[in-house]
Amino acid sequence: MKQSVLTRYRVMAYVTAVMLLVLCACMVAKYGFETGEGLTLVVSQIHGVLFMIYLVFAFDLGSKMKWSFGKLLWVLISGTIPTAAFFVERQVVREAGPLIADGSPQAVKA
Repeated sequence: MKQSVLTRYRVMAYVTAVMLLVLCACMVAKYGFETGEGLTLVVSQIHGVLFMIYLVFAFDLGSKMKWSFGKLLWVLISGTIPTAAFFVERQVVREAGPLIADGSPQAVKA
């Protein structure tokens, strides 16, 4: 597997996770303090687009690493849980590191 596949996933995992935290802060401001409605709309739309890109890159990585359906689903869903993508990204990098160094494709256990 190429390093670029993992790098794309890592970048989008971090960007999506940060944007989700920003969106959560905007939602607290909107519904808790009744301010920032326009900002919340913009941030939610940006996060939605970035999340779709994250799904594509995570699915690409999962298909190249031959993940089980459950593992792939967990990685895809982690982008919807605040801070989960940070932890899942670290786990994925630990599992993918040997595959990139070897250059030989192997299935990763869930």
